[in-house]
Amino acid sequence: MTRRDPFGEIEELLERMGREFEELGGTLDAPGGPRLPGARDVAVDVIEDDESITVLADLPGFDDEDIDVELREESLSIAATREEERDVADGAGDADAEGVRYRRRERRSRSVSRRVPIAEPVERDGATASYENGVLTVTLPKRSESGEGHSIDVS
Repeated sequence: MTRRDPFGEIEELLERMGREFEELGGTLDAPGGPRLPGARDVAVDVIEDDESITVLADLPGFDDEDIDVELREESLSIAATREEERDVADGAGDADAEGVRYRRRERRSRSVSRRVPIAEPVERDGATASYENGVLTVTLPKRSESGEGHSIDVS
């Protein structure tokens, strides 16, 4: 009996849908193209040189503690969540601790995510991430192809 992987099936379906859109002459993230909620919420650049793969992700308005980065088998997952609170005074209401009166106080939550395929094998231990001015930079050093072994101490 074979074991089903529903998450893998969903991922395959989404990739197939993306290919179908491309064949029709558009993409999910093309300017002016169809916009699906949650699709390509994070714009990324992937830069590759001989020694590393660098992923730049636009995450304006988030704090570094709002961002989660995870390196999986063949992909990099980026997710960010933030709570926004906006106070709107449109008349007399109950006073808060500071004596300010609000009739309406609005809150919302914003979550974005993106999975970036990584085509080359990388060194997980050497991966670094930094966040500055709304841009997340993740650097993934490529695994050396020299065939040299790595000594592991036995304790």
